[in-house]
Amino acid sequence: MRYELNPKYKSVALLGAALLFFLVQSFQAFSESAASPSSRYTFSWPYADADEMKPRGGTTTGAPLSLAESPTESWTRLQELGLSKKARDRLAILAMQGPYRASFDFLESVGYLDDHMPARPYQSWGTEYVYVVFDEGDFISLQHILVMFMSGENQEIQGPFVIKHWRQDWKFENSRLIEYMGKGTWKARQLNKSEFEGTWTQAVFQVDDSPRYESFGRWDHEGGVSTWESMKTWRPLPRREFSVRSDYDALVGTNRHTITPNGWVHEERNFKAKGRAGVVSKIIAQELGFNRYERIEDHDFSSGDKYWENTGVFWGLVREQWDEISREKESFSISRAEDDSSMLFSMMALANSVDSGALSDEEEIKTEINKRFKKYVKTFD
Repeated sequence: MRYELNPKYKSVALLGAALLFFLVQSFQAFSESAASPSSRYTFSWPYADADEMKPRGGTTTGAPLSLAESPTESWTRLQELGLSKKARDRLAILAMQGPYRASFDFLESVGYLDDHMPARPYQSWGTEYVYVVFDEGDFISLQHILVMFMSGENQEIQGPFVIKHWRQDWKFENSRLIEYMGKGTWKARQLNKSEFEGTWTQAVFQVDDSPRYESFGRWDHEGGVSTWESMKTWRPLPRREFSVRSDYDALVGTNRHTITPNGWVHEERNFKAKGRAGVVSKIIAQELGFNRYERIEDHDFSSGDKYWENTGVFWGLVREQWDEISREKESFSISRAEDDSSMLFSMMALANSVDSGALSDEEEIKTEINKRFKKYVKTFD
């Protein structure tokens, strides 16, 4: 089924989609270290050709920034005595909010095929603010928004460039997971009490608020260090991979979040696997990921604040659609349309129309959101 955008904001949406594509590609290449002669990748393949194993990333550099020098208030509160286990868990989750320089490092560390050739490591970074969308006792929702300034050839500062990034929802003792099964399909899974008691689930959503993966685990606060580790999760190929890889179907791995005095760290251990319906048929390689969120000061996030203020109602309506599907349907799939368009870029273009003010009527917004769900999402009872 094809549909046309209302002419009064179609041009804005198309311009927004083009801008989004540019920004996403810029973010993928936003790697200061790739352009630096002092760049190091100390845990790598030491006997491989150096040029062949240079980390992927562009030559774009960011504007100067300042790292926070003192521990965060969240870290200080986490060290208080007398807190209940759940209260400390909640403080650890809420400690992930705030302004950060985020760095992303991925290394394919082990190969499992006879002719395996390790992929080039991946490095990138960006500046982003993590907003608290909801804080309701047993439920905390955190939205990441990138606000980047880039340094041009003559050191002139370009930007800000704003990109809505991923979202993470945390639920205490959640009994229903939405798990990725491969081939663009997700399925509900009911946990028993022995599995979910005392745990927090973390659900991760893509930039268009569509589901990505979800798993459960327990926070541990041993020795004053707060860490959460997930059970095994399936997830779709990330953007850094699906545009360059077609030899595997999903990442199957675990996540580990650790709060530090000046931010937090996200560690991943992923297996690049073939398979479907939650069953692995072959593992291609293992990948390790290490993502640092270092708190920064005096970075201008006002454009991110404005974007979130302008589009908050819109993204709330999108979340409501996904929440309804997750509650009421046993499984669903997301696919490209017959015209080869994707839900991601179509939804982000619509968000740009809302951000610019070209689309402001809530009923019209709901209508356009519904069209996209009908076009790209298929549900199964």
